[in-house]
Amino acid sequence: MAVRTFRLSTSKQGTSPEPASRRRLPGGGDILAAASLWGTTGTVRTFADGASSVSVGAVRIVIGGVVLVALAALTRPAGLRTLLAARRSWPPLALGAAAIAVYQTAFFLAVARTGVAAGTVVTIGSAPAFAGLIGLATRRSAPSRRWALATAGAVGGCAALVGGGRDAGIEPGGIALALLAGLAYAVYATAASTLIARGEDDRAVAGALFGAAGVVLLPVLALEPIGWLLTGPGALTALYLGAVTTGGGYVLFTRGLRTTSATTATTLTLAEPAVAAVLGTAVLGEHLGAVALGGLALLAASLVVLVLPARR
Repeated sequence: MAVRTFRLSTSKQGTSPEPASRRRLPGGGDILAAASLWGTTGTVRTFADGASSVSVGAVRIVIGGVVLVALAALTRPAGLRTLLAARRSWPPLALGAAAIAVYQTAFFLAVARTGVAAGTVVTIGSAPAFAGLIGLATRRSAPSRRWALATAGAVGGCAALVGGGRDAGIEPGGIALALLAGLAYAVYATAASTLIARGEDDRAVAGALFGAAGVVLLPVLALEPIGWLLTGPGALTALYLGAVTTGGGYVLFTRGLRTTSATTATTLTLAEPAVAAVLGTAVLGEHLGAVALGGLALLAASLVVLVLPARR
């Protein structure tokens, strides 16, 4: 006998069960939109001449944290107060904020050592596997066969995307840092998903996590040169990366986590390197061969399979 799964959706009229299959598309769409915004960061990053990767990452999180805290305080003040007042929320908040700081630092260091293509694909490609393992270890959820097939196809598409492009200059130390970034990203996604599943407001969760991560990364700005922020292109780049890709992107991502598990969400973020590859070709003049184009198609098909509602 088939088992129908339900998620509770609350409204002013009360609480009513709703089939999870009908709710998956909106949440998945939000996460795909967020991943698409994140996919623009590599291209936009090229306009910040003279900026180190670590300083760009720190500025991005600090600005994004300010934006997300302000948004939560203005639109969800009660939710933010409730979240911060509940002591049981402090451990996942602390873990998630630390994971964001580790993710940003490790990711940009990995990209500097092993190249944008390889660093991005290893980070984003390993995150779904780490999220699935975390889900099994914490008994939050067991990945479905559909998730496993879609994730395998998406990771394979990412690998072809890198392998069919220009030489990535892969270095073992950079790959290790990219794997650390992928693990940290999965930890962040799981922490945010845990808080939202408890009923915490998604904007409050995003604001608290990134506000705390911004505080953690503030010392980086004292150690790294930030003169590039005083130039017009540098300031615009920082505002776009902080306010749009971080502020806007993570509002969409946490909203998507209302109806999408952390394991599925991390797989959907594999759209990020696909968008980055398309922009690299269209804007930066990079070349994609037949193998890379085939990987792009496989990646897109896998994400479509994952985001569409399952038949019950």
